[in-house]
Order: sequence, then structure tokens, then C-alpha cells
Amino acid sequence: MSLYSEWDKLISNQTNESIDDFWAEYCDGEQKIYSDYLDSFIAGETVLSGKIGELAEKYEVRPVIFMGFLAGAQQSVKEPFEIKDLDADSEFSLEFDIERLFFNMLKADAQHLYGLEQWEQILGEEKMKEIARDYKRSKTVVKKKRPGRNDPCWCGSGKKYKHCHMRSDEEEDRRNGM
Repeated sequence: MSLYSEWDKLISNQTNESIDDFWAEYCDGEQKIYSDYLDSFIAGETVLSGKIGELAEKYEVRPVIFMGFLAGAQQSVKEPFEIKDLDADSEFSLEFDIERLFFNMLKADAQHLYGLEQWEQILGEEKMKEIARDYKRSKTVVKKKRPGRNDPCWCGSGKKYKHCHMRSDEEEDRRNGM
């Protein structure tokens, strides 16, 4: 069984009794891994590579927890790679898009990660604020303006909106509870 399959099974088999311990174990390991990576990044080493089993041992996590880290990291790496068939002896190499990584940590509400002290040295306070503003903007829902009854229809038919799509748009709004 691949580590990814084990990870998927581990996630799906959590119970109300086990979920808190699971997340504590995962977040503790994740924090160790990212903290070390950010220290390495500051020192000029931007690539994290090695065998999964060896790195899991280095960070004192189970290989399946390290796989969870790799699964989550895929959204922030410069070049995502296939993880579904990896095992403890598999080698990998990844490099993070550092700004996207910070953004995704905000998106995941992972205060234990975006609150790491290394971020200020890497990005600086202003860049961190800029990324945080971008994240907040990304959550803002903008309701698009509907055409007036006598305006041309949005579909480009040349008909007035009231004679073309107004009824179907209103029906869709009712279905969506608007």
C-alpha cells in the first residue's frame, strides 16, 4: 500500500475521539518541517529533497504524516509532482513558491505556520501585509450587476433582456434562494 493510500485511510478513519490527537500530531510535525525548511531557505537552500522515510525520521514524524505534509504542499510548490505511488523509500525534490506558500497558509487558517518567526526575515512585514490583503480580497464575493429589463440581453442575442433571459435568470435565482 502506498503512503498516499495510508494517508487517505488515516484521514477518513478519524473518529470524534481520535481527531484531536491526530491533528495535534500532524500540526506538530508540519510545524517542524516548515520551520526547518524556512531556516534552510534563509540560508540559501530552496529545495527540500530526500527519501520520505529518512526525512520522516529527521522530523520525528511517521512516514504517513510526512506524506500528509507532501499532499498539502502540492498547492504551494513550483512544480507539483505525482505522490500517489510513493513509499518510505521514495525520493522526491520540491521547491516552494514562497509567496504562494504564505498565502496558502493564510487560506488554511494555519496560524501555527504563517505565524512562524522566519516569515518576517524572508518576506518582510510589508510583503506579508500585502499577501494578507490579497488573501482577504480573494474571499470577497462580488455580486455581478444584472442588466435592466430594457437593456440588451447579456447573451448577445440583440433582444431586450426582458424578452430573452430575464425569466430564466429569475428562476435560477429562486432555485438558489436569492
